[in-house]
Amino acid sequence: MKVILLLVLVFCSCFSCRPEKEQPDDRFLKSRTRMVKTQIAARGITDKRVLEAMIRVPRHQFVPKVYRYLAYSDRPLPIGEEQTISQPYIVALMTEALGLKGGERVLEIGTGSGYQAAVLAEIVKEVCSIEINERLGKSAQERLKQLGYNNVKVKVGDGYLGWPEYAPFDGIIVTCAPEDIPQPLVEQLAQGGKMVIPVGREDQIQTLFLLAKQEERLKKKAIIPVRFVPMTGEAQRK
Repeated sequence: MKVILLLVLVFCSCFSCRPEKEQPDDRFLKSRTRMVKTQIAARGITDKRVLEAMIRVPRHQFVPKVYRYLAYSDRPLPIGEEQTISQPYIVALMTEALGLKGGERVLEIGTGSGYQAAVLAEIVKEVCSIEINERLGKSAQERLKQLGYNNVKVKVGDGYLGWPEYAPFDGIIVTCAPEDIPQPLVEQLAQGGKMVIPVGREDQIQTLFLLAKQEERLKKKAIIPVRFVPMTGEAQRK
């Protein structure tokens, strides 16, 4: 009886009780973990929700195949249409700045490849993301759907105007730079909400700002110098 029990335990330890089979994306898990440790946590990002989200989201799925070997490097990468996927640290920094707790609705301006939306979707209840480039917007929508991010809505449109149908938003994150803060986005930010936005001309160093809305007034704080692609559409006509 003891011999049989021992054999059962050995079988269990070798098969039934072993870790689940790695999913295809898990071959990059070590790279993601290293990215978070050396590029993000090492630079002062401490929000556990953000760090865990950055480990979970398969960044290599959001870049063209030709650049996948660079997906977890400390740099932005081209995604086509003269657009880029942001440096991982910047994605983490902007996400942490919103101070998310988990039940929020967040508006993203500039879907791009969908990576920032995916990181947000790992944390919040709902993400509404707007992309002005139709090809990028539809591609990101399909990619997010395939990866199971069902709490992300993607719309092809002008991000300067926001998404009034789903306002107010607890947080707004802007991944393209207008020369001035769009008033429609200010109006769609909920009381107590925060907006992270790069501001400045394309040919100059821009500034990443954190805006906090309190009693219809905005508190504005500069975070770091940055360089983002310009906001197009209505922003260029102002």
